[in-house]
Amino acid sequence: MNKHLLLSAFAALTLISCNNEGTAVNTVESMKTPQMEKFDKAFKSLGDPENRPTEEEKKRNTSELSDRRKALLVPASKELIISTGVTEAELTRKTGGDMSQIIVWATEIYIQKSDEIRKNIKSEK
Repeated sequence: MNKHLLLSAFAALTLISCNNEGTAVNTVESMKTPQMEKFDKAFKSLGDPENRPTEEEKKRNTSELSDRRKALLVPASKELIISTGVTEAELTRKTGGDMSQIIVWATEIYIQKSDEIRKNIKSEK
């Protein structure tokens, strides 16, 4: 189940990142917090040649990210979670330090914040 949740979160983030609503996207981009931008960059870095799945990781034939690739997302994920007022202790208590849970939680926050930005943009029009 954890694999599917992480995959769904990743897919949702990809859809948000690939969204091209013209000017609204540029406005959403400009209204992102620094933590959201770092989270974006961390996900985009998975496509860098050195961060792509290795042959061994591909052979595992799983939809879940390898621990090596999850580790690339965890620092930005933690920073995004903590930016909402969650303490490091609370983060550890709720996730048990599990990288997948940290990434999923951060993705949920990212999606929520993106939705709030879009709502604010629509209300300004």
